[in-house]
Amino acid sequence: MTDQTIRIAEPRVDLPFDGAWRSTDPLGFPGYLPPATSDESIRAGIVHGPLSDYVLIECDFHRMGGTMGVVAGESTAAAFLRAAELRLPVAAIISSGGARLQEGVLALMQMGRTTEAVAVHRRAGLRSAAAFRSPSTGGVFASWGNAVDMRAVAPGAVIGFGGPRVVEVVTGERPDATSHNAEAAYRDGNVDALVPEEQQQDWLECAIGVRHAPEPMRLARPAAPRPSATPWEALLAVRTPEHPSGMDWVSWLADEWMELRGAGRCFRAGIARIGGIETAVVAMQRDKTGRRNAGPVPADFRLAQRTIRLADRIGLPVLTVIDTPGADPSPASETEGLAREISRTLVALSDLSTPSVGLCVGEGGSGGAMGLAWTDTLLLSEGSVFSVIAPEPGAAVLYRDAARAPELATAFRLCAEDVVATGFADAIVPNDVDAARGAIVDALRLENAGRRVVRADAAGRAAMRIG
Repeated sequence: MTDQTIRIAEPRVDLPFDGAWRSTDPLGFPGYLPPATSDESIRAGIVHGPLSDYVLIECDFHRMGGTMGVVAGESTAAAFLRAAELRLPVAAIISSGGARLQEGVLALMQMGRTTEAVAVHRRAGLRSAAAFRSPSTGGVFASWGNAVDMRAVAPGAVIGFGGPRVVEVVTGERPDATSHNAEAAYRDGNVDALVPEEQQQDWLECAIGVRHAPEPMRLARPAAPRPSATPWEALLAVRTPEHPSGMDWVSWLADEWMELRGAGRCFRAGIARIGGIETAVVAMQRDKTGRRNAGPVPADFRLAQRTIRLADRIGLPVLTVIDTPGADPSPASETEGLAREISRTLVALSDLSTPSVGLCVGEGGSGGAMGLAWTDTLLLSEGSVFSVIAPEPGAAVLYRDAARAPELATAFRLCAEDVVATGFADAIVPNDVDAARGAIVDALRLENAGRRVVRADAAGRAAMRIG
């Protein structure tokens, strides 16, 4: 690693393993010279961050190939366990060739030992993040390196479970440019960010909350919605390309943004600061190209689950921003388990022990929208709509004639005023950023985790009668 990386580990404090352990040669491996403590691949210490202290772990390819033997594994585990005792987050800078082959299965065992320590740190409600450099492969990458909450990688880095030589021997082919590199990992949602080495410390500090994160890209503020004569016209209005969608609203509402990346096409997620409140956000971004069947896919809902579970573990409230005609019902999505992933997202929201707020900023359609709408407070922006199914497929089901969609839009009473009147949602917020932010912040501050059930029970009772 660079001199800068070593420098940022100062000032160090003595953690339990510092100077206490030294590698041996458990197998009597031919030609293996166990490294001195100072030459071990792992170093760790406490760093004074801009907002608070944190533990930094360095796994350096330039020391023993960054490999994880018994001492390296025990040192990593001790760092996470000590961080849990001190209530400190953990950041890691990693370049590694994997498990130390010369120490055999005892090196392999460290995959479990280190991940167990990360789990202890996680159960303490603390954050962790890793920044990978080239190469990052094998047992470190497939254990504690990927067990952290957020991950970044340097552009151009070799990254993957198997290094290129291993891949070639096992498969008979050397991986091409579309695989086993930083750009492929980012494309596939396996890391959250591409971050040059010289910027990785700042990114790590933002990811673990010891440095203020950057602002999201600001977009032009929304125009007031035009009055619609019919529900069908209201629906068409929120589907126009110029109508703001989920990330448009996030750019106006949030003061800080750290992206959590997934492999889907419609959801964006991150840790934001809204009105001074650190908040986990999942936002639907509607396709504005007019492409048919552009709704969320299973990977989108997996990103939502990851974000909600993280928020629950570290004690953050959740904001969901909804805008979709419905989830993608294609055979490809069915193969990947669309219904299961929507269900698991609803379970994640049901398990959430912190307040949650949903904001529909355009169209809320069917189960794809409901997957993010099971929140303690549900707000509808002025001019938005919400329905049990989009009118076009609904008309095909009920009338076997999608052309009757305008008629069904009226029957569904999908305009915001009618939806709030049913008790499905709590309130309408103006298409004004400051007013919307105020309503969201007020709801986030409520100690009302679980209120979603109260709202559903009240709405259900109002729609039933006995006998």
